[in-house]
Amino acid sequence: MNKYGTILIADDNVSILTAMRYLLDSTFEHVLTTSQPNDILKMMAQQPVDIVLLDMNFTLGVNNGTEGLFWLRAIRKQHPETPIVLLTAYADVNLAVKGLKNGASDFITKPWDNDELVHKLKDVLDMRNEIVSLDEMEKEHIRRTIDHCHGNLTQAAEILGITRQTLYNKIKRL
Repeated sequence: MNKYGTILIADDNVSILTAMRYLLDSTFEHVLTTSQPNDILKMMAQQPVDIVLLDMNFTLGVNNGTEGLFWLRAIRKQHPETPIVLLTAYADVNLAVKGLKNGASDFITKPWDNDELVHKLKDVLDMRNEIVSLDEMEKEHIRRTIDHCHGNLTQAAEILGITRQTLYNKIKRL
């Protein structure tokens, strides 16, 4: 079975970090953990991270999710392409909506179901990998059209509905 890349789990509860490490070790090549949110960006600067599982509360007695939202925005600012899944024991629809509006990919509540958690993390990563940029789609379409026309650029340009010169310019960027 192919493993996914690297996951970074940030939670103030060391027992949760240990449980997550055991749970996700068979799914991910590398499972990084931290109980200190200040270390998140440092760790991400030292090693590429494919997904972050981020707790919403780090201070004892605080359960409004503002810390998690702060770190969500900080991570998104420095690593906009890295998906972030939020994790909290204080499930609240408004908090989930705020998290999603601020760029979270999904929201998981504690206690979690192991199979569901793994499934959600895989889905987030699989969806990210399915998205292809418009430039990539155009390049692939041009390549296939030229192959279909056996290298005849005039015919390819005609099929693509562009001038031959525009096709030349697009090929230069490939």
